[in-house]
Amino acid sequence: MTTNDVAATKPLSNGLIILMATAIGIIVANLYYLQPLLHQISESFHVGIARASLLMTLIQVGYAIGLAFVVPLGDIWPRRRLVVGIFILSSLTLAIAATLTSFTLLASITVVIGLLSVGGQVLVPLAADLAEPHERGRVIARVMTGLLLGILLSRTVSGLLAQVAGWRSVYWVAAGALATMAVVLYKVLPDEAPRARVRYHRLVAGVFSLFLTQRQLRRRAYFGALIFACNSTLWTTLSFLLAGRPFHYSNAIIGLFGLFGVAGVIAANLAGHQADRQRTHASSIITASMLLLSFGVLALGRDTVVLLALGIVLLDAGMQGMQILNQSVIYAILPDGRSRMNSAYMVSGFAGASVGSLLAGQLYAHYGWYGDCWLGAGLAVALLVPAIFWRTPKATVSALSEVDVEP
Repeated sequence: MTTNDVAATKPLSNGLIILMATAIGIIVANLYYLQPLLHQISESFHVGIARASLLMTLIQVGYAIGLAFVVPLGDIWPRRRLVVGIFILSSLTLAIAATLTSFTLLASITVVIGLLSVGGQVLVPLAADLAEPHERGRVIARVMTGLLLGILLSRTVSGLLAQVAGWRSVYWVAAGALATMAVVLYKVLPDEAPRARVRYHRLVAGVFSLFLTQRQLRRRAYFGALIFACNSTLWTTLSFLLAGRPFHYSNAIIGLFGLFGVAGVIAANLAGHQADRQRTHASSIITASMLLLSFGVLALGRDTVVLLALGIVLLDAGMQGMQILNQSVIYAILPDGRSRMNSAYMVSGFAGASVGSLLAGQLYAHYGWYGDCWLGAGLAVALLVPAIFWRTPKATVSALSEVDVEP
């Protein structure tokens, strides 16, 4: 089946784009509710900083597992049925997590929460399939705006709810939102034409074989791993910094810091336009440079809230801008296997995120904020240097407007 077969099933209306963006934001938020809560969970379960921050590593490991073994199903199963099932199971898992009193059990189910948070990564390729070729970059950016808003608002909502009703209330509210969205998606997502039968083990093996055959995927997966590691380096330990001296901020105020990342939404949409204009090389250098600059500003802002806010703005803008560029490139490579391409790319991204969280927690426990800033700067340099020298062939980017044209 070609992408035209999917697109012919139902046009991609503005309303459907908004709904898909909303659904993506709601489920991806599961990965980030923890960030402003870590210091409170640390106190609730009487565990140290390094152990509490391990929850961020575990949820990202679970997400990577889901990307590798669940998202590829979107290339053979009806994505409407797959997405609805994921949302229902995710809702149940969060409700269970809200009742746990053992840190070990919470850590275990955190892996499952991460695994089931991949519903958005099934919806993004579906939106790419439904989009017209000449506007695919912009459509990806629009649905990814939902993902970015989900990340931003999850931190803020999480902090506010925890301040009023404790960290468990965050999980209850999230469970209700997921259950509601499952019903809505069941009613409005389009059906798809039957797909070719592929054995599951071949499908999963095909995800990893893409790394061997697609050079641009390898490069963009490397970029993805580093930008997610940079993001985790900041957000895994930020709540500990803001809860301690000299700030002593409450959960509600810590959560509000997530709103500074709204720059990422703007950067993502700008990057989508640049991708459609085949300007990925220059844009990649700019976004990588923003990440490097952000950690310099964050280091200077150790005791200054204005500089911390500026550093967050720079980091989120650079990270999300590069993310859209990466996805625009990889979706052009294999139009009939976008779920597998997305899976391969995002596995790399969240492998980087889990390593970033693990290193950030350890470095913060031993060296404090400056140790994390040095880690982030090193990761950004490892991103910027190849971004300068690696170019994306125009043939790859222009494939967005060529592969789906009927003869």
